Amino acid sequence: MRTDELAIRVRGLRRTYGTGAQAYEAVRGVDLDVPAGSVTALLGTNGAGKTSTLEVIEGLAAPSGGSVEVLGLNPLTDRAQVRRRTGVLLQRSGFSGDLTVRETLRLWGGTLTAPRPADDMIDLLDLAHRANTRVLSLSGGEARRLDLACTLMGDPELVVLDEPTTGLDPESRREVWNLISGLRDAGSTVLVTTHYLDEAETLADRLEIMHAGLIVRSGTPAQIAEGHPSTISFAGSLRVPDGLAGITHSAHEHGRTVLQTADLQTALAGLLAWAGAQNLRLEGLDARSPSLESVFLAIADGRDASPKTPVLEGSTR
Repeated sequence: MRTDELAIRVRGLRRTYGTGAQAYEAVRGVDLDVPAGSVTALLGTNGAGKTSTLEVIEGLAAPSGGSVEVLGLNPLTDRAQVRRRTGVLLQRSGFSGDLTVRETLRLWGGTLTAPRPADDMIDLLDLAHRANTRVLSLSGGEARRLDLACTLMGDPELVVLDEPTTGLDPESRREVWNLISGLRDAGSTVLVTTHYLDEAETLADRLEIMHAGLIVRSGTPAQIAEGHPSTISFAGSLRVPDGLAGITHSAHEHGRTVLQTADLQTALAGLLAWAGAQNLRLEGLDARSPSLESVFLAIADGRDASPKTPVLEGSTR
C-alpha cells in the first residue's frame, strides 16, 4: 500500500521508560499501518504497550526510536497541523464539572478552527435532554457521549478513540457503533482501542493485537481467526470417545464438556451421530467457529503458535 493511502504509518517504534539498569522498554519495535478511510482496532493484553504507542501517535510523547507519521506529518514536531485535522478521545476528559453540557461544547468549540455548532453535537450524541445539566451531574454514559461530541466537533479526518464505549449501556454502545461506522462511510479514518472484543469484531476492518511490546497478530478478523480451532460445548462432564470424527481435543471446564476441532461441520455431525446412537441428549449444545476471543486468550496465555498474519499488500513491515 502506498504511503499516501495511510493515515498512520509507524515503523520500528520503541518507547523506553527510565535509564540504565532501571530502564523498561514498553514498546519494542512496533510497525503499524492504519489505512485511510478505515476503522482499525488496536487491541492489547495487560501491559502490552498499547497506551505507550497511542501517546506517541497522538503527539503526547516522543518515541525512543523509530518513526511515526500521522496524515503524512510528524505528530510531535508538526503538532499544530496534525491537531487541526484530528480528533482524540482520551479515557478521561477532565472537563470542568461546574459547566453545563452546552457550555462545555461552546468552550471546546472555541479551541477549534471550524467547529460545528454546539447544538448540532448535542443532537448527534442524544444529549438534548441534558444540555443544561452540569457535567458533574451526568451519568458515566452521558459524560462519555459528551466526550465524543467534543472529539467530533471539528469534523476530523482522523479520529482516535481510546475505549469509546466504556460506561455505556448496550443501547448506547450500539449507537456509538453506528456513529463510528458512519464516520468511516463519510471518509474519515478511525483508530479505536477497546476491551470489548465483540466491538472490535463488529466495527474494525483491520485488527492489530499487541502483546509484550510488539504487534503479534495483524489482519482482518477472519485472517486473525484463521488456523484457530472451532469449539463445541455442552453441559455436563461427558467422556467423548478418542478419535471421534474431527475432534482434536476435549476438556471439562466450569461444568461443561468442551471439544476443539479444525472441521466444525464434520465434528458436529459425528458428535450428534454418536450421541444419538448412545441415546444421549446434549443439553446446552453450543457450536462456534474460531473467534477473536479465543485468539486473544491464546495470545494472553502464551498458547498462540500461529504465525503473524501478513500485513497490507505492498507494506515494508
